[in-house]
Amino acid sequence: MKGFKDFVMQGNVIDLAVGVVIGGAFTALVTAFVSYIINPIVAAAGGANGIGLGFHVIASNDKTFVDIGSVISAVITFLITAAVVYFVFVLPMAKARRMAMIRRGEDPDAPEATPEDIALLTEIRDALQNKDSSTPGQTPQQ
Repeated sequence: MKGFKDFVMQGNVIDLAVGVVIGGAFTALVTAFVSYIINPIVAAAGGANGIGLGFHVIASNDKTFVDIGSVISAVITFLITAAVVYFVFVLPMAKARRMAMIRRGEDPDAPEATPEDIALLTEIRDALQNKDSSTPGQTPQQ
């Protein structure tokens, strides 16, 4: 039971819960914006026939209606959501990381150092290539 309590009390779990709640509220806000502002504008572009932007594949069958307006609304919803996530979460976090690196005396524009295991594997690969190319009359094995 103590392990579960420690898990729940970790900052990551609380942050995740807050993010899910805020995300749900934001989804409702974007859905309302698209439903009550964007959809009527898109439907008006479809003409005065009242069905919105779309067409019937079979004129007498309402189930064959291709609703282009709904697709446009979904794209707009996605773009709004992506823009808010980028400008509210991604950019500020990148700026905060950059400021933290500057405070620690690190150069934020310096390329990341190659991990030690990758550097070692690269050296081994290069050594094997040099060995294969320096041995006359033999072809490198693959």
